[in-house]
Amino acid sequence: MNKQIAMKILEDKKILNEFSENSYFIKELNRNPLFYKEFLKQLKIIYKQRPTDKINNAVDTVEMLSTIIDSIK
Repeated sequence: MNKQIAMKILEDKKILNEFSENSYFIKELNRNPLFYKEFLKQLKIIYKQRPTDKINNAVDTVEMLSTIIDSIK
């Protein structure tokens, strides 16, 4: 594994936690350091940090607030 990638992994707790749960990512990074970008994309999906996830979360929050307001009336 590339030293720069290893340092990035050790600095971020989310990445380190994901490695402890899914060790096959380590094997893929050892084989191909370019897999790091794909790994980050997978992390965004797992932790729901994509723009679509954020929009869905905002829509759900608005729907919940409107339901609360309707129930108060």
